[in-house]
Amino acid sequence: MPYVEVTMPVNCNRSEIYPILKGMEKYPEFMTDLISVEIIEQQDNTTITQWVSNVDGRIIKWTELDTFDDANMHISYRQIDGDLKKFEGEWILTTIPCGTEIKLTVDFEFGIPMIAGLLNPILKKKVRDNSLSMLTAIKDKMEG
Repeated sequence: MPYVEVTMPVNCNRSEIYPILKGMEKYPEFMTDLISVEIIEQQDNTTITQWVSNVDGRIIKWTELDTFDDANMHISYRQIDGDLKKFEGEWILTTIPCGTEIKLTVDFEFGIPMIAGLLNPILKKKVRDNSLSMLTAIKDKMEG
């Protein structure tokens, strides 16, 4: 199962970044690969969101459960339905001298064992590139 972890420093306080991360339905406004994110259900500290992404012309859809720990400004997510067998991870915000380090983790499984050995390295690179693109978009939004 591929695992991707990307980090990026942002010259901004955690308290300014966290609301941006929580506002997932607005991600398509500044993340080019995302077509839509729709909130299906919202509770006190969770949402169920429906995602549609375009990765190199391939449409990928999933529904995820997002859990928010506001006190620690931490978000965890996991796919509950969708195109991948497994898709989960977390957003971690850590205070650093120049602002905040954003860490995004993605743990996923394509779900086709016979071709996993061939596809996993390609998908891992795609997920890493896409994750870095997301962090860069957030950095640009916060610092720009």
